[in-house]
Amino acid sequence: MTVHPSLQSSIDAWTHSIEAITELVTPLVEGEWSRATDLPGWSVRDIVSHVIGLECEMLGDPRPIHTLPRDLYHVRSESARRMEVQVDVRRHHTAPEMLSELEYTVIRRSRQLRNETRQPDTVVRSALGEERTLEFVLEQRAFDVWAHEQDLRRALGKPGNLDSPGALVARDLLVRALPGIVTNRAEAPARSTVVFDISGPVEFMRTVRVDAEGKATVDGSVSLGPTVTLTMDWDAFHRLACGRIRPSTLGDQIKIDGDHELAQAILDTIAVTP
Repeated sequence: MTVHPSLQSSIDAWTHSIEAITELVTPLVEGEWSRATDLPGWSVRDIVSHVIGLECEMLGDPRPIHTLPRDLYHVRSESARRMEVQVDVRRHHTAPEMLSELEYTVIRRSRQLRNETRQPDTVVRSALGEERTLEFVLEQRAFDVWAHEQDLRRALGKPGNLDSPGALVARDLLVRALPGIVTNRAEAPARSTVVFDISGPVEFMRTVRVDAEGKATVDGSVSLGPTVTLTMDWDAFHRLACGRIRPSTLGDQIKIDGDHELAQAILDTIAVTP
């Protein structure tokens, strides 16, 4: 048996982004590993540590036995504490140590993915400790690695890959989250429609429609006279949806037509990551 066709796009996207991360950090001098990123409390080294740690968990490696310091102000939840262990345990690793572990982890994980024979609906344990389908977990890993590639690019001043395979996986995952954001979080009223008009390297238009019972769906058809239209470029959209930036900092990069109160409620709750 070979990799199931529906899993291949996520594996290809993961591979593309993980190789990009390796290329980004390989030439860094020791001091550049400590450069701050958009993620509170996390440096370039910390993001790479996070990626290594989660891929090790996908490989089935035991989690590190490590006690976190008490003064980590950015760790505010139990899930954040779980993520921080893999990061903090590597905070004093040198650049050569980080590169060596990254290379070894990527080799092992790539081999595991090449030999994947399970069906997409097989229930597996994700890197976040959840029981999910294999198809979702691989998509989630591709999304996470691409998002962290972008974190590193912004921190290092080396933009790129906004239209890569990982970006397309991110688009699909974020679009699927829109109905829940519009109804459950922003509490859009019944029979309302919200249009997301996204331009740039990844361009799309999606309409979230809330029916009479308050249930929302999303599609690519044009809506006449929507309740609100949110227009922005892909870079702004993905950073908002990934929780990397607040809408107030984007200013005129976001255009709102229609119900401004509903639009603000959507923008304030659009982040899919904590």
